[in-house]
Amino acid sequence: MINKINKNGVRAKRHLRIRSHLKGTSEMPRLCVYRSTSHIYAQIIDDVKGVTITSGSTIAKGIDVKGMTKTQAAKAVGEFIAKRALDAGVKTVVFDRGGYLYTGRVKALADGAREAGLDF
Repeated sequence: MINKINKNGVRAKRHLRIRSHLKGTSEMPRLCVYRSTSHIYAQIIDDVKGVTITSGSTIAKGIDVKGMTKTQAAKAVGEFIAKRALDAGVKTVVFDRGGYLYTGRVKALADGAREAGLDF
């Protein structure tokens, strides 16, 4: 019998392990990343209040990613969410990579957010 590996299940378990140590507060909310095959989504969440402060993605209004590679689009989303976070008064966040490896599009999103002025 062939043993099939469910990559998303493994990622979800890894994310639960990470989340047991990470928590977003009002002073340092959590920057959460979700990566699908075609798009990337990011939210800044205050876990104490249970609210999303701001969000952004490759399909959100106000961001144009046509003609970009997925990595370039992820960097643009990082810059977009950082700008919206700074407008909302958030300067420092805790980065939650969502169980994904810190490479490629996830790293590009983080670098874009850092370059736009967000600290983590």
